[in-house]
Amino acid sequence: MADVEFKIEGHIAFVHLNRPKTLNSVTGEMDEELLKIWKEINTNPDIWVAILSAEGEKAFCAGADVSGGAERKSRMAFGGGITGVGGPIFNLNKPLIAAVQGYCLGGGFEMVMCADVIVAATTAQFGMPETKAGIMGECGIMHRSIRQLPYRVALSMILTGERMKADDALRYGLINETVEYADLMPAARRWAEKIMAASPLAVQAAKQAVLSRYDYPLEVALSTKYEPIEEYAYSHDRDEGAKAFMEKRKPVWTGR
Repeated sequence: MADVEFKIEGHIAFVHLNRPKTLNSVTGEMDEELLKIWKEINTNPDIWVAILSAEGEKAFCAGADVSGGAERKSRMAFGGGITGVGGPIFNLNKPLIAAVQGYCLGGGFEMVMCADVIVAATTAQFGMPETKAGIMGECGIMHRSIRQLPYRVALSMILTGERMKADDALRYGLINETVEYADLMPAARRWAEKIMAASPLAVQAAKQAVLSRYDYPLEVALSTKYEPIEEYAYSHDRDEGAKAFMEKRKPVWTGR
């Protein structure tokens, strides 16, 4: 079995880390493979949403595989920059759902924070062990966590290396839902189906618009014209949405 498994079912892409014996830690080779996968997801019009998951109940991902100096081979960028560490930021334009269980640490935690929807098993534990382990680089995980968690909650995790349990992650708004481990993938699929009930082009345009002006003042965001939204106005799906509304039926999206 491959260390990173990739398959497409209907309009859903499944990306699965498969190194449970090493807590699904990511090698340089896996990093390169993930880059190819993210690019395929971005450019394949038949992919409308992606689900990121990992093998085994014990861990989603413990970060980079640092055994044998492996950290020197990996950019720790998870797909050439999806986390923005060690390489250019790779912007995934399709919605990404992360299904998380067990240990979700270091770079694994950062990878999850790149997702748009996070579903976690009740066993999930999120952490940034870098300072406790005495391993500190240009950690994008710190910059993401301070933006996605309350300031003192994020900083206490950074400074102490202590982990956050799934219930607390839900309470602080870091994740969308907690479920039992057996229900993790069904829950992720359910979220995918909910997203795919909307126009895929509209979803992608909305994601790009929101994220491209996330750190800008509101007046700048409001005064910006967004190319994907402008293009959507001339799409087949835009016409289908209007037609379905008039005919009082569910729209049949094509992603075109």
